[in-house]
Amino acid sequence: MIIKPASLADLPRLTEIHNYYVQNTHITFDVRRFAPEQRVAWFHDHSDGRRHRMLVAEYAEIGILGYAATGPFRTKEAYETTVEVSVACSPDAIGKGIGTQLYQALFSLLGDEDVHRVVAGIAQPNVASNALHERFGFKQIGAFTEVGRKFGKYWDVMWMEKPMNR
Repeated sequence: MIIKPASLADLPRLTEIHNYYVQNTHITFDVRRFAPEQRVAWFHDHSDGRRHRMLVAEYAEIGILGYAATGPFRTKEAYETTVEVSVACSPDAIGKGIGTQLYQALFSLLGDEDVHRVVAGIAQPNVASNALHERFGFKQIGAFTEVGRKFGKYWDVMWMEKPMNR
């Protein structure tokens, strides 16, 4: 497996992975599938090569099995040293350590950037994602209750943060 920066050519596969979670889970609050061309702006928001990066995990014989990305937390300038992180793996690749390897590579790259905090909003329940973030030094800072409605149910979002040691 190699971990490398994502390219626009990867967008169809990244969209396919994301769409699985749109259709089958509550962990993204997107409720409609995307076409790859609808995700171009998202891709660019997560691919400036500095604070905002997107990495993919790829096997030569299989293709892309997951991605991790940082993007803007908020649009106001004072927030620019805080990034929001996300990670997703193909459903057949869950539990194989790919998310861990992606986060190791991503946080290593961010260590040289002007990033002060990394935040993650995780729809609950999500035991695996909570544990992954805790392994990387994220601490729970609070929760918004019943802020997302999907599949006819309201879901909570737990917020976690990680300081970047520079």
